[in-house]
This record gives sequence, C-alpha cells and structure tokens, in this order.
Amino acid sequence: MRQCMDLDNLHRRLRKIEGQVASINRMIEEDVPCEDILSQINAAKSALHKCGQIVLEGHIQHCVLDGISHGDAEKTIKDFTKAVERFANMS
Repeated sequence: MRQCMDLDNLHRRLRKIEGQVASINRMIEEDVPCEDILSQINAAKSALHKCGQIVLEGHIQHCVLDGISHGDAEKTIKDFTKAVERFANMS
C-alpha cells in the first residue's frame, strides 16, 4: 500500500495536524474562547479530510488501476467501494 501514497506529502501534512492538535490542547488549558477552539478543531478536521483525499486518490491511481488491469476486477471494485464508503463516513 505504501507505493500508492505520496508518503512525503502525507507525513508533512500529518506532522502539521499533530501541531494543530497540540495547539488545540494548549488553547483548552489557556481558557481560550470556545469559538476559537472550535475553529481550530475544524481546521484540523479539514486537514485530516485532505489526507483522506490524498490516500483515496493514490488508491485509485495505483491499487484500482492495477487490480483492474492485472487482477480480479470484481474484487477491486468491491474494495474500492469499501474505500469510498469509509472516506464518505469521515465527515
């Protein structure tokens, strides 16, 4: 699965998200207004969603194409459907 993902891009994004979450934790400790905390939570959620998009795109470009070309097309479509369902449930 590693070959279907842009690992450097994902790791960079995930490190940024880790920083966002740490910042949210500090904001809670510092008694920052709720609206500001919610705004940062939404930003982290959006960043995670983008990571999901990158993973799904890589899955399509590598796993799905390879599975249809060289493997079992029915199983590939079933696995792809499962991936899309999981991504859709991220919201």
